[in-house]
Amino acid sequence: MNNYGTYDDFALLALLKAGDEKSFAEIYDRYWAVLYRHAYKLLKDEVVAQDIVQEVFVNLWDKIHHLDLQNSLSSYLYAAVRNKVLNVIQREKYQKRYVDSMIHFMKTSEALTDHKLRANMLQEKIEKEVAFLPAKMRHIFEMSRIQHLSHKEIAQELKLSDKTVKKQINNAIRILRFKLSSFLLLIIWISLF
Repeated sequence: MNNYGTYDDFALLALLKAGDEKSFAEIYDRYWAVLYRHAYKLLKDEVVAQDIVQEVFVNLWDKIHHLDLQNSLSSYLYAAVRNKVLNVIQREKYQKRYVDSMIHFMKTSEALTDHKLRANMLQEKIEKEVAFLPAKMRHIFEMSRIQHLSHKEIAQELKLSDKTVKKQINNAIRILRFKLSSFLLLIIWISLF
């Protein structure tokens, strides 16, 4: 019966390459705890540290026949653990950045959507109320607000006085302000919640 605890790492690796499974068990027992502490110290997560160490040993088992170590086994194992820890940290950074980006998108898109919805509702309400204005008043108001004509230009086109145009626009604004005030208050109240 061989006492594997007395063998150095190179002898254990040679036995492992020859198919001796007990040499793998010795390597595992020799390094598992120290590699786990190393991974845990870097990550502060027991489960992830255990998973990393297990994965390193599985990779060692899978690659043993192609493995040509230039340095010691312990250096190889520590480097493998360190690389896997760095991969986990990098992946967590990307995940956090992705989650932060999604949260930001959801907040801003919700605000934009909500803002656009309220703006569309207000626009529809204004158009509806403008349609209920008396015909002459509505025509003058639309020339002012939609066609962006000045009072003088409207007066010339409709053969009216500037005072009449101004009075018609002021009356339209007063009527719309009265009819839209409760609607605006409702929109403001809804947006507070």
